[in-house]
Amino acid sequence: MGNVNVDEKLATKNRMLRTYPGKLLMGPVGNRLFADCLDRKPGFCGNIDFIHKLNLDMLFEICCSYPMNLKLAEAVWYPSHLKMCYEDDQVSFTETKHINANDIAFCCETWTNKGKEPMTLTLRVEPFGCQIQKKGSFTSFAVEQMIHNYRVGGCAGWQYETDSVTVEPGQTVTFLAAAAVGNLETETPESIEAKLRDFFRKDQSPRAYAEESIADYQSFFDKVPAFSSSDPMLDKTWWYRWYILRNATSRPEFGYLTYPTVYEGRAHKTSKLAPLQVLGWEFSRLINLSSPLQMTDYRWYPDKELLHDFVRGYLSVTDDNGIIQSAFTDHKGGGFANFLIWAIYRIYLLDGDKEFLKEILPKAKACVDGNTKMYGAKNDLLQIEVKHARTGKECQPSFWYFSQFPGNHKDRSKITPLKRLDTSVYHYLNMKGLGLMMEEVGDPEAESYLKAAETLASQINEKTWDQETQFYYDLHYETDEKAMVKNIVGIYPYWAEIAGKEKLAGLEKLFSPDYFNTGAVFSSVAKDCPAYTAHGGWMGVMRGRDSCMWDGPSWPYTNGIALDAIGRQSKKNGHCYDGRFREFLEKYEYEHYRNGNVEEPYLVEQYHAVTGENLSDEPDYNHSFFLDLIISHVAGVDVQKDRIVIDPLDVGLRYFKLENLMIRGSVYEIALDEAGVFTVRKDGELVSSRKGLGKIELPL
Repeated sequence: MGNVNVDEKLATKNRMLRTYPGKLLMGPVGNRLFADCLDRKPGFCGNIDFIHKLNLDMLFEICCSYPMNLKLAEAVWYPSHLKMCYEDDQVSFTETKHINANDIAFCCETWTNKGKEPMTLTLRVEPFGCQIQKKGSFTSFAVEQMIHNYRVGGCAGWQYETDSVTVEPGQTVTFLAAAAVGNLETETPESIEAKLRDFFRKDQSPRAYAEESIADYQSFFDKVPAFSSSDPMLDKTWWYRWYILRNATSRPEFGYLTYPTVYEGRAHKTSKLAPLQVLGWEFSRLINLSSPLQMTDYRWYPDKELLHDFVRGYLSVTDDNGIIQSAFTDHKGGGFANFLIWAIYRIYLLDGDKEFLKEILPKAKACVDGNTKMYGAKNDLLQIEVKHARTGKECQPSFWYFSQFPGNHKDRSKITPLKRLDTSVYHYLNMKGLGLMMEEVGDPEAESYLKAAETLASQINEKTWDQETQFYYDLHYETDEKAMVKNIVGIYPYWAEIAGKEKLAGLEKLFSPDYFNTGAVFSSVAKDCPAYTAHGGWMGVMRGRDSCMWDGPSWPYTNGIALDAIGRQSKKNGHCYDGRFREFLEKYEYEHYRNGNVEEPYLVEQYHAVTGENLSDEPDYNHSFFLDLIISHVAGVDVQKDRIVIDPLDVGLRYFKLENLMIRGSVYEIALDEAGVFTVRKDGELVSSRKGLGKIELPL
């Protein structure tokens, strides 16, 4: 099949926010410029952002002298552009909106005057809170206030010398309007204007500008591995997840974010009603909680220098103890527990670049040592968490187990610090990953980290496993008493492959309606917890809108990890869970579509644990992984130190093909055809063929 046209694959009519009806979503992003959402107007009006949330109310607008009921305009969302059409008995127009990599927003417009009187079109450039200066046929603007230590400036114009143009009855006009945007701390108004002049100097037709922009956007998807199968929804979800990664990729080139980075998303839990006012939580920044999950998928992108720059960026933003932090351009902090060092090791497995390891290992070592120092317990290597928010799983009930789940979960005196399973497993993986990377470059300290990792794995199994209830639990930070709450993180030891076969009953609680199989996939706390609430309230109190609650709702963050655990354990135990993996993968796929409607891609942060209803509204949310599940388990690719093991799960596909998979400089294809022949090709040459799925090992 090869790669597909991503616009055709994901096109959606009238794609808009649930929480702001009528606000249209915008697919493409520049290196720094993007739109949270746009008004249903010709031009760029709505909630427009630059690097971080800005809430600029417009770049430019095309105003028509004829009255138009734009609520009736039809919009079609594409990953590369937004198309809007309108027609009545007086006027018709068609418009495509684009943002290119050079931070230029432009519209290609065609207008027809169907009336009996002349029609006037006017270019309006009046962003709120901006200094505005007319410069010939262009209009420059500069945001008056500093936001995150930078100030945004822009320049807008169109293909006419005057601000207005008259369209006679029966006449059709086609033109281009555009705005270039930049950072006035690193660019001048003159350089931004020059960027716009260079854009117009191409002197192409509007259609040619659009086609060039669309082709440039598609080029990202032409490079990625291509997956096709007998399951159209799985195929569509594959491309949607690559779109999410592309959409979340940013190149701020300023302050603490000098390297390319990946955001948790472009939508925001912030106010959108007031221009240049940003209140609430923002995802358009480096959030280290999600970085390793993003890298779990992104590592399969064949541009290793981009991946290395992501890593350099993460390791450049640390605290005094060397621990990786979250960051805006102007400040860092609010770090979360994560497994980023392990994710970096897995990037190395695919590219084998030892020189890069030598470059980044000192900072990776400092990060692991910093976590041991700051969060390590006195009597073991488990990690202590005092703030439940640092785990990224706010309000997970084990923090309130020892105070018997009080009605007011905001009373900090009722929160008990814990030796947490998730952060302890992350620490195990990070120490192991660090040791393995050090081993690759001959560092004599490698063995000490690998031994420490194995010691921590033994302590997790000895201390947190409860034989009677057959599950892993968080521990009291001083007494090691178990907090008898079955959090979803209790399956993390299976994901890290440190749980033995004799403990599989704990993983199987994912399959039980009495515990985590509550309807959606998977509840964040088992149903037998007194604080379990499917919709994310607390002890009978309704939740605040879009709040973060891990006491029941289903979260893609852990759904990907849980499915990875099922896939890994299935292969280790005779493929005993292949059917379960298939069952829950399909449920996870449905979370990628609003209300299960496969015509509308719309992944958000959290879901009702029973119905799967969206509980929040951050479309194209990016704090989980999915692509790696398809590569690692559906196609079965496991890249190890000295070999590639290919061992697919049987998920009921009649056929599938994974193409353009780059591993150590070679391109692989893994395929099952409709006749049941399973083949592997390397650089176009057949290296293995067999009847039916089965394990294949290839040397690296």
